[in-house]
Amino acid sequence: MDSSSLREIIMWLPILITILTAYLLGSIPSSVWIGKLFFGVDVREHGSGNAGTTNTIRILGYKAGIPVFIIDALKGWFAIFMSKVIFGYFPEMVMPNYMEIVAAAAVVLGHIFPVLAGFKGGKGVATLLGVGVGLIPIPALIALGIFMIVLFSFGYVSLASVVATVTLPFVTYFFVMPQSPLLLVLTIAVAIFVPITHRENIKRLRNGTESKFIKKKNKN
Repeated sequence: MDSSSLREIIMWLPILITILTAYLLGSIPSSVWIGKLFFGVDVREHGSGNAGTTNTIRILGYKAGIPVFIIDALKGWFAIFMSKVIFGYFPEMVMPNYMEIVAAAAVVLGHIFPVLAGFKGGKGVATLLGVGVGLIPIPALIALGIFMIVLFSFGYVSLASVVATVTLPFVTYFFVMPQSPLLLVLTIAVAIFVPITHRENIKRLRNGTESKFIKKKNKN
């Protein structure tokens, strides 16, 4: 192997390390492990069958759901943090400007298709929030605020998730676009991706059969 080939391998190595590490990080099935370890329940066998925060809260309550949400969000944030650290050690790497985008994609795919849980994971909303806080904190927090407003107004997590992510590109354009058009492209991809992962929920919303996460009390 000549020196040029070795140098090319070294330049690509950080990208491969980032993809593998972020994917494995995303594959940590927090809801499955917490459910089995502390409650003796696999949340994927109950409710919607989804290994995410919402189903965990429905099945096991907030004591399980809140830690799951925090861990899943931290997975996304840490993947972005890790990519920045790797870039610091390997400034000559191939495609350095795309490192964070690569990490974001890998950690979300890891969450949705986790190798550590039989490739049956969640929908990636909490992990995407963590990614957003790591990449674009102000737009991500505004999107979180929109999520909470829609959730408490209508009671549907799916509707809140879709509305928040669809509005994210517009918020990002206002706050981030002049500095990084690439991040705007990423948020547009997210705005397309989340409705796709929630397509069954959208069908149920249209049919009026979607389960409410927050049910308003009847006034007597």
